[in-house]
Amino acid sequence: MTELQKQKLSSLAAVRFEEPMKEHISFRVGGPAEAYVEPTVEELRSLLAFAKEEGIKALILGNGSNVLVKDEGIRGLVIAIGRPMAEIRIEGEEVVAQAGALLSSVAKAACDAGLSGLEFAGGIPGSVGGAVVMNAGAYGGEIADVLVAVKTIDADGQTISYAVSQLDLSYRHSRFVDIPGETITEARFRLQKGDREAIRERMQEFNRRRREKQPLEYPSAGSTFKRPTGYFAGKLIEEAGLSGFRVGGAMVSDKHCGFVINAGGATAADILAVIAHVKEEVERTSGVRLEEEVRIV
Repeated sequence: MTELQKQKLSSLAAVRFEEPMKEHISFRVGGPAEAYVEPTVEELRSLLAFAKEEGIKALILGNGSNVLVKDEGIRGLVIAIGRPMAEIRIEGEEVVAQAGALLSSVAKAACDAGLSGLEFAGGIPGSVGGAVVMNAGAYGGEIADVLVAVKTIDADGQTISYAVSQLDLSYRHSRFVDIPGETITEARFRLQKGDREAIRERMQEFNRRRREKQPLEYPSAGSTFKRPTGYFAGKLIEEAGLSGFRVGGAMVSDKHCGFVINAGGATAADILAVIAHVKEEVERTSGVRLEEEVRIV
């Protein structure tokens, strides 16, 4: 990025240059972003148009809970959809949330309003935008079950609306995985009236189960691998004898083998080495080729 481009960029929004990405992803690793912005919706529109005009690569980041940034960092522009785009509102039996809102906050708002359907999402650490892109889910529920519509902004700064039927939602997949170039700005969820206390109890039970079974005390990106058809990734990894396998500060959790964790002082290279070894050994011992759920950038 040239100095002139940096000046133009700074005129559009508050920019941080050479921003350490380990401060913004849940793995707590990764090199710096050349330029980092947390925009409002209108700033996002201008930033996307600027990136297109200048030929600068723009990476859209949510809450950073399903991302691994490499040690060399990210050249170009990182647009983090966060606190300036985190409004949540209740409209009857629907919840409308901007893309930067935490999914857990949306689930809590629904609970407070006596709306049922998002209990599964109460402990998912991602943002609304990231959850839609990956059709996030847990405990038998997923975004596709409750999503009605989304709004996006494309690279020309135009707003586009989609009904859920247009999003090609499937396991950890949406149209936005295959067709980049649009940034989700808002999602609408349709829920059902329910008993507030019963909804809260279900959410508390799901969170209790998470604490018992998942290594939440360590930095990670949640489940590292997608669930292979007919199998469970964690079980395949455990059966391959990889529980506790370690490279540097990165380790296969001995609490839940489906998680690669930063056990202390890990680098992105350490985590990538563990992921590569796990994939190789699981394929050798079971014939199943694991696919990363975590997004590597």
